[in-house]
Amino acid sequence: MLNLLKIPPRGRLLVLLPVVWSLTSEAQTVKPADNLLAETVPPLVVHQPYAADTGNELLLLNGTEKKQPYEKTISGTVTDQEEGEPLPGVNVLAKGTTVGTVTDVNGKYRFTVADDIETLVFSSIGYQTQEVSINGRNVIDIALPPDVQSLSEVVVIGYGTQKKSDLTGAVANIKSDKLLDRQSLNVSQALQGRVPGVDVYANTAAPGQPAKIRIRGINSINSGVDPLFVVDGVIGINANFLDPNNIESVDVLKDASSTAIYGARGANGVIIITTKRGLEGSFVSYEGFGSYSVPSKSIPSLNATEFMEVYNLAFANAAKFDPEGFADGRYQPNRVEDFPELFDASGNPRYNTNWEELIYRPAWAQNHHLNIQGGANKTVYSLSGGYTDQDGIMRNSFFKRGNIRFTLDNRIQDWLRVGGSITGLLSKQRIVDDNSGALNVPRMVMEGIPIVPIKYPDGSWGSNADWPGMEGGENPVRLTEERQRLNNRTEVLGDFYVHLDITKDLNFKTSFGYDLNANKSNHYSGRDLNGFSANQKGYADINTFNSTYWQSENYFTYTKDVFTGHKVEGLLGFSWQEFYYESTFASAENFIDDFYGWHNLGVGNVRAGLNSDDSRWALNSYFGRINYNILDRYIFTATGRFDGSSKFGKNNKFAFFPSVGLAWRVSEESFFDVAPVSNLKLRASAGATGNQEITSFASLQFLGTETVLLDGDRQTGINRSSFGNPDLKWEVTNQYDFGVELGLLEDRFQIEADLYYKRTNDLLLNAPIPWSTGLSSVTQNIGAVENKGLELALYSTNISTGNFSWTTNLNWSANRNKILKLGVNDDDIFPGPWFLGQTNILRVGEPIGSLWGYRRLGTWGSDEEDEAAQFDRLPGDLKWEDINDDGVLDAQDETIIGRAYPKWTMNISNTLVYKGFDFTFDIRFVYGVNIVNATKHSVEDRQAIANSMATVLNAWTPENQNTHIAQIRHYNAGYDTHMDDWWAEDGSFIRGQNFMLGYSFPQSTLEKIGLQKVRVYASVQNLFVASDYTGYDPEATTFGGSLTQNIEFFQYPKPRTFNVGVSVSFYKNTQQ
Repeated sequence: MLNLLKIPPRGRLLVLLPVVWSLTSEAQTVKPADNLLAETVPPLVVHQPYAADTGNELLLLNGTEKKQPYEKTISGTVTDQEEGEPLPGVNVLAKGTTVGTVTDVNGKYRFTVADDIETLVFSSIGYQTQEVSINGRNVIDIALPPDVQSLSEVVVIGYGTQKKSDLTGAVANIKSDKLLDRQSLNVSQALQGRVPGVDVYANTAAPGQPAKIRIRGINSINSGVDPLFVVDGVIGINANFLDPNNIESVDVLKDASSTAIYGARGANGVIIITTKRGLEGSFVSYEGFGSYSVPSKSIPSLNATEFMEVYNLAFANAAKFDPEGFADGRYQPNRVEDFPELFDASGNPRYNTNWEELIYRPAWAQNHHLNIQGGANKTVYSLSGGYTDQDGIMRNSFFKRGNIRFTLDNRIQDWLRVGGSITGLLSKQRIVDDNSGALNVPRMVMEGIPIVPIKYPDGSWGSNADWPGMEGGENPVRLTEERQRLNNRTEVLGDFYVHLDITKDLNFKTSFGYDLNANKSNHYSGRDLNGFSANQKGYADINTFNSTYWQSENYFTYTKDVFTGHKVEGLLGFSWQEFYYESTFASAENFIDDFYGWHNLGVGNVRAGLNSDDSRWALNSYFGRINYNILDRYIFTATGRFDGSSKFGKNNKFAFFPSVGLAWRVSEESFFDVAPVSNLKLRASAGATGNQEITSFASLQFLGTETVLLDGDRQTGINRSSFGNPDLKWEVTNQYDFGVELGLLEDRFQIEADLYYKRTNDLLLNAPIPWSTGLSSVTQNIGAVENKGLELALYSTNISTGNFSWTTNLNWSANRNKILKLGVNDDDIFPGPWFLGQTNILRVGEPIGSLWGYRRLGTWGSDEEDEAAQFDRLPGDLKWEDINDDGVLDAQDETIIGRAYPKWTMNISNTLVYKGFDFTFDIRFVYGVNIVNATKHSVEDRQAIANSMATVLNAWTPENQNTHIAQIRHYNAGYDTHMDDWWAEDGSFIRGQNFMLGYSFPQSTLEKIGLQKVRVYASVQNLFVASDYTGYDPEATTFGGSLTQNIEFFQYPKPRTFNVGVSVSFYKNTQQ
């Protein structure tokens, strides 16, 4: 074997030099010098064998190797000081030499050192470097303490990774262990409370339903407001259907410096998910838990006796309010003697049904995940599978999911890598709360009257219809049995890449990603269910939605130390994306039998509906980024993306989205010497991003069809349904960010603060046009909105000793949203639902989601009869504030009565570790927000047509006049439907989010049975909620849109969940 040393030409001189090998027989690299040849040869060239100069090359000819005095073998195990778990990939080095090794996945190491070596050095990213004296030992075990700052040393950004210290933007990183410690079944729920500036709204507790995510406020009115998900480089994936166990890390990009690389799709923030890949060796792990959920709160309704008292009082008061109506029989109550099946001979109710107890019950769930990782000789793979089976606390609601995933990565040559992954998902979900009318189960739980049974002795179902005069509503138990809506989803997603190292500084990567979805929703409601018209006799529908997305991403990356202390990183690439979907809907009614359900729509005698739809869009892009680092102190980043989208008008299909970022690591300056401060970094960024989340053909003119009767025949014609707008373009968000990163006491305490301002221009709104055109409006870019806020994060290691540690993570954020422009005249827009009148308002100068209505002062008293008469009211009626003091209650007295988005949110997480035990608890705070309790409106104000909340027992009476609840009276006797601040309740709360206790078995015990890790744990979620909200939970939204957030109308309640789980893994090193 021979080594080759490149040296400058020295003629044909033959030089004989002795050589000894130190670590390896691979070629040694020597920098040539311009002086004597002897100075060119490194110090390791001593004694034998010999070297020969052959012109431009010095050949080191390897004769007999002289061995170093290697006489001692040292081995041991490296573990995490806090968790007690083995650490793979730790560098173990004999101090003062280049002799070393790396721990395997089991945390073990073994290597040979010389007798004169006295110290070993242990180092790993994320942990403090430790030096340990050998002191004659052959086995050295060590527990490395975490280095809090470098726990997130490397973060994933668009099209690459970067050290956190080199970032100029606002990026947050969450590792897989934090995602899994709440036993969340989707990634959105796992992110709640993790990152400042990221608000996660778990609007419903229905099984399988994801949460809504908003990053730094609401940027749009009519376009999308969801962040962009990127999974292993595939853009736009619905990541909520991924198994969280497959996720390695999540990186949240919040400011323009980090999101501008995604241009037209980055305005609402970007969430990058990196999944787990293969490992060398053979690694098997299992994660599983079982859950037991129970209702966390009960809302008392009237029992049978109370219901009859309120029922009779409602008619009696109605007769006083409207004597003529009483005289003509409109306010005559049912006579109990006419209903012997419901009342006994004494007039007492035979039944006292508690519908809440019948519908909400304990529910079980299980989740399992098996992961196999392995490989050798430059090829690694992973194969994983998961299964979820979750029952909801509402009868017959469930979610089931199965997934399988395979990844393969191969280094074919030192300069060529290829790889890919494929994931298959299957899910099934049964929904029981999808209808807000008489077929909505949560609604009928509260409106169902208690004097009827679930079933009568003859087996027939009881319902509100059995007591004449009640609003049409079905038995909620029957609804869960005989009304079915199943959602089935099949998804296949994957990616394939080729990575070429063209030179040591330049590489190229091309990748292809895809996402295939097939969704189907089936619904059938039985022939005899109330809530349908008498002639429907059963209703079925089938809705399919299939989509295909593909992308091709291609980019060059260049990294170069241009000269001492100056490093440049460049990125240049191009991308193609295309999305296509098609849907079909068919429905039928009037079935001859319930047997067929949705399986044969042809059995229905009436074809109720049939339509189909398809759409597509494409995006072509060119992007680039340059990062310049000077002395690891001064960092500059510039990013740009040029996008062309098919969604916009022909005059504005292309746009450029730039950003710049600057960072200054003050603590690295020679003049900076502040003892407690271990890190100080200032950063600032500015840039623009776009929002293309509008319908695919919004810029085009639409034609519709209309059918009319002419001379008794149906005639179908074509008409114009909308105007096109060739000037339609992106909504553009300009964002400015200033951040500070501070580390104290060797980074035991870390503080991050960000101050930001965002202004979104060119909001898409409907501008009015003359009626003579045949239409009322056309979509134009005419609105503007701003968001500004402050984010704070604290990471601290409070105590860290050999056996005990205590760490705290705290994040706090506040956002202020304001509408700046709403078109030509800035007219108010009312987007709210109908049942309370106008619940929401969009007004210039106010935030999106503002609540609109009257201010309730209480009720009119007996001594205010004359004043009440001026407003056409009686004592006992509701009393609202006459804001403009004109003696008339009208629309001029409505005002903003609340806000749908909080003033600030905070999350505190503490982790305590003692030996093998760990205890974590998360507390979440939300302040300064209102919720429209439309549920209370429906069951507090409508007596004698449905059951009521028990709060009506505090209604106005001559003896109880200091109340906000009007006199009990029949629904049709002076009933008021005004939206007011009585319904807009304070939604602030403190929640015991998660409490978890775990135990990891000692490594020494596990080795005896061939295991690497065994951890068992128990946890409880939603342990408590401190709130003044009178509904089931202050975190609930029925409609889900950004404009109607926090309107709760018979929502699926959030349970309290108890979990027990286990994590098991073992590793076998197959390398020789």
